[in-house]
Amino acid sequence: MEYERPVLRARARGEDPEVVAALEAAKLTALRVRSVMRDRRRRESELGALFETANDLAGMRSLDQVLQAIVERARNLLGTDIAYLTLSDPEAGGTYMRVTSGSVSASFQRLRLAPGRGLGGLVATTALPYVTANYFADPRFVHSENIDHAVREEGLVAILGVPLKMNGRDVGVLFAANRRERPFAHSEVALLSSLAAHAAIAIDSANLIDDTRRALDELHTVNERLQRHTASVERSAAAHDRLTDLVLRGGGVREVAAAVAEVLGGTVLIHDVTSDESVTAGPEGVVEGASRGGAPWDSGDGGLSEAVRSSLASGRAVRAGRAWVASAAAGTEPLGTLVLRGVELDSTDQRVLERAAMVTALLLLIRRSVSETELRVRGDLLDELLEVPARDPVSLRQRASLLRADLDGPHVLVVAEAPGADPGRLRSAATHVAETTGGLAGSRSGRLVLALPGTDPSAVGRRVADELSAAANGPVTAGLAGPTDGPASFRDAFAEASRCLQTLRALGREGGVAATEDLGFSGLLLSQDRDVPGFVSATLGPLLEYDARRGTLLVETLRAYFAAGGNLSRAKEELHIHVNTVAQRLERIGQLIGADWQRPGRALELQLALHLHGLLDKGVDLLGDQDGG
Repeated sequence: MEYERPVLRARARGEDPEVVAALEAAKLTALRVRSVMRDRRRRESELGALFETANDLAGMRSLDQVLQAIVERARNLLGTDIAYLTLSDPEAGGTYMRVTSGSVSASFQRLRLAPGRGLGGLVATTALPYVTANYFADPRFVHSENIDHAVREEGLVAILGVPLKMNGRDVGVLFAANRRERPFAHSEVALLSSLAAHAAIAIDSANLIDDTRRALDELHTVNERLQRHTASVERSAAAHDRLTDLVLRGGGVREVAAAVAEVLGGTVLIHDVTSDESVTAGPEGVVEGASRGGAPWDSGDGGLSEAVRSSLASGRAVRAGRAWVASAAAGTEPLGTLVLRGVELDSTDQRVLERAAMVTALLLLIRRSVSETELRVRGDLLDELLEVPARDPVSLRQRASLLRADLDGPHVLVVAEAPGADPGRLRSAATHVAETTGGLAGSRSGRLVLALPGTDPSAVGRRVADELSAAANGPVTAGLAGPTDGPASFRDAFAEASRCLQTLRALGREGGVAATEDLGFSGLLLSQDRDVPGFVSATLGPLLEYDARRGTLLVETLRAYFAAGGNLSRAKEELHIHVNTVAQRLERIGQLIGADWQRPGRALELQLALHLHGLLDKGVDLLGDQDGG
């Protein structure tokens, strides 16, 4: 109105037409200038907004944050009801809705556009901007039921879409839309296209940052794995060096347990199958000394027992709950078991545990070999001491000194047996006793023979029986004799110990340990050099001959009579015959050996003869046979 007022005043004053025309021209020029200035201010505002948007986008690091900012700025710059952005899907084809601003429809927010479908499909296919004042009335693009449904549900009418290009590649479409019909000016198309250009750069930067972050995360993960692997390899190398040094220095199972616990951590238990000994060690060394007994898991830990069998079959370390198990074996023969608790193992650490099991098996084999050699050497020397005739005493003493044994010192001879026990384990235990006491050990006629320093047969015998019983896992019967007086006396002591063992068996005292003084009058007789069979024959001869000739049981009847304390009723129950038959047999006995056989002195002699006859029948050597075997 301000520009029109001078023209109206000139006309009211009746100015010349030339003046009015000049004012009219000036008015039109002013209007054009105002329009240009308004466009420039708007453009300046838009450029300022674009610059601010670019600056904001450049500072964003998250792709989701960048995309959300793009659609918010597009909606504000163009003053539309809604703005949204779709991204291309190289694998499935077409584009999919990535982010929206102002949307209220869930199906619209999940929309996918097939190639060439809808306005967005047209923009994505041609890589050119498209605008429609009325979407549903526009025939330039292919309508699709699912797209139309989503657009209708969102209530959109006018839509402007521009392509997102990244390095010459179409990566998506940026949209601005209204819920009423309206045209979009060229300036608005240009503005949204400029925003799309900045958005593409920001998206590219955000993708690069995301890719870099993922690469850094992967690099960090790989670095952690590499560090763990390096540490594991270093532990493996340290374990290899420790175990190699241990073998070269002649270490044993205790040292292996300490080394494994130090290198791998946790607590390791090693069980020696051959000796039934176990040793436990922690990171600071051996925390529990060796002890005899069965495997610690035999009494109830079924899972651990199954893992032991599995490790033996596979030759590998096997997990059992929170523990790791590795079998030490020679082929299929189990020698020992390693159980590691309180630590997680990777594949390299498992190899360390398996290598430790191999070293344990090697050490146990070496120990067995040394034990068997030691047993053979000590057994050979002991055999020569018991041979007839004995070898040169000087040579025997020299050989004994090499084994740290003193043949001139007092020794106790022990002859032991444990039917059903593992002979190898018994021999190993006997050798261990001999080694630790400076004695000798061997075997004769299937029985263990030990010559151990000492003057008290009972004390030595109890110690030996305890050791052997633990190895046999059952009772051990042992005869004792001694002390000896030089190498020449070993053979006699051995014979006496053998007779004591036979007597224990004959008396039914399996599991007993006794010297002659522990056997009562039987022991007294065994220790004397007398003709026991002659005494038995002289005392019971007539009865023995009568029974042999006629097939009667006079000797048995006499034994039952004395056992019953002279009571005929109890004797007949023992013999399972009539009391009259017992009386008749006793009358026949009186006829054969004399009517005074029931006098105390004669009765004692008969009872002693019956006892010795029973021992002879059971194979006890009552003759003092010098071979003793």
